[in-house]
Amino acid sequence: MIGASWAGRRKVTRLIRFWLLGTALLLALAATIAVFAGSRPAAAAGRRPDAVGWVTSWGAGPQAAGRDTLAAVGFDNQTVRDVIFTSVGGDPIRLELTNVYGASPLRIGRVTVAVAGPDGGLAPGTTHSVTYRGRASFQIPAGAQVLSDPVAMRVWPLQELAVSVYLPDETGPATYHLDAYQANWVSVTGDHTADQDASAFVVPTTSWYYLSGLIVRSGQADGTVVAIGDSITDGVNSAVGANARWPNDLARRLDAVNGPTLAVADEGIGGNRVLTDSPFYGVSAEARFERDVLDQPGVRDVIVLEGINDIGFSAGGPRLGEVPRPGTGVSAAQIIAGYRQLIAAARARGLRIFGATLLPFQGAGYYSAAGEATREAVNHWIRTSGAFDGVIDFDKVMRDPADPLRLNPAYDSGDHLHPNDAGYQAMANAINLAMLLPR
Repeated sequence: MIGASWAGRRKVTRLIRFWLLGTALLLALAATIAVFAGSRPAAAAGRRPDAVGWVTSWGAGPQAAGRDTLAAVGFDNQTVRDVIFTSVGGDPIRLELTNVYGASPLRIGRVTVAVAGPDGGLAPGTTHSVTYRGRASFQIPAGAQVLSDPVAMRVWPLQELAVSVYLPDETGPATYHLDAYQANWVSVTGDHTADQDASAFVVPTTSWYYLSGLIVRSGQADGTVVAIGDSITDGVNSAVGANARWPNDLARRLDAVNGPTLAVADEGIGGNRVLTDSPFYGVSAEARFERDVLDQPGVRDVIVLEGINDIGFSAGGPRLGEVPRPGTGVSAAQIIAGYRQLIAAARARGLRIFGATLLPFQGAGYYSAAGEATREAVNHWIRTSGAFDGVIDFDKVMRDPADPLRLNPAYDSGDHLHPNDAGYQAMANAINLAMLLPR
């Protein structure tokens, strides 16, 4: 860039590096294919809009920037375009924007939402401006999330939307969601929030940035079911852009029901644990339960599928610098105590909470015989204790009939831990909808 400063040239160099990394990741994965009056601390209650009928149609648990990621570099005079997938439709809509892990106030220059078009573009005539307290440009304090003003836009169930956020100033490390398994985009420079074509968006990424929720006023959904979990709920190793996570498949099943239904919010975070915080995989399920589950608009049911990472490692995971330690996970009693905390918190809000058994993981990188014994003890308690309002037996559905300590090969993505698309669909099919639906 002629006349650019050294800092500018360095930033472009870093973006090109991440563009190359992002392109490689996309190709590899494709081959396998409240009214909120102001900003709030992440853990504060009161996020629910005050009008009835609001539900969370889409959600993503926020994370701190991981090492050696585009989020760690941050943005400066750039636009990010996040593509998301609705579970239920409605009108109007609101967006939850997040700076939970920002070290300083985040200036938002402009935000738009539109029906997603092909290859990062926007469907013609669908772009809507998004404001907060009546302003197109606003700040989100460090450690806070904000809920936008209502946007007079009708969205439909199972529809892809594109949310474009212009960041006029240097952001520092970004609050993001690492494992989107969706092709998202970043511009090299400038405000491109209203661009219908995607020619300015040359940096691909498979993460979501600064966006943690889509809230809709729905006349069909009687509430929200929130799925909290780890990478299996997050849809790791599902086909990029296919919206093939098991909560997406659950949303499709619920959409086909005659009569009142439920929205589905996917609050899975890859590497997440029930008990232990991580700088890369988010705070524990216990620590984030209020923010990511209890405060979701319209929440009425909760599904918990988490604990395999507590078992597999005590101090880290295989990605982004953490080191796996097979066999050194916490005990079954400790995990169960964590479940009891989640159950008590849900019941205190009048919610139903369902426990899902942990999937087989023999052959995974952090498998051990001691870890297997812990998994079996945890699953036995989930099935027999009666502590949850109901049980979803994913283990029974997903295990290999010939070798029940392993995933069924038909459902194994190849790492012996995460399902493939068929496996995620089988998980969604295993859920008894009558257990969830309004009575």
